[in-house]
Amino acid sequence: MKTTEIQELIDFITQSGLEEVHIETEAIKIHVKRSNAIPQQVASLASNGLPSPTQVAPMLQENKLAANYVTIKSPMIGTFYRSPSPEEAPFVKEGDPVVKGTKLCIIEAMKLYNEIESEVTGKIIQILVDDISPVEYDQPLFLVEPVTE
Repeated sequence: MKTTEIQELIDFITQSGLEEVHIETEAIKIHVKRSNAIPQQVASLASNGLPSPTQVAPMLQENKLAANYVTIKSPMIGTFYRSPSPEEAPFVKEGDPVVKGTKLCIIEAMKLYNEIESEVTGKIIQILVDDISPVEYDQPLFLVEPVTE
């Protein structure tokens, strides 16, 4: 694939509103993912290029909250599964308490099913990946609010 073809593909994705595209052939593998978070923040900046005081407070609060959470990340590339099989309930749901070693999900890589366990004791705040989705190495999977002892 030529550089111009890749640029045309990126332009098409931008215009179409798609968030993510994954194309794989024998010759090439392309994964494009858009993030709207940065453009929205840039667009909301004041005319002098600095955020207004009313914009700074929520950003600081959000960062402070995120700093209190532990992010459990994928240790490998593979497919994310929330439950041991399609007929069974998910290992965990948002709001569930977990202890260190609690099974959170399975990541299938090359027909090997790897159980991912919690690294901390706390509560699942958010599941960041949809069931049966591809995940990358070091991709955030769960936000856990650790128990402070």
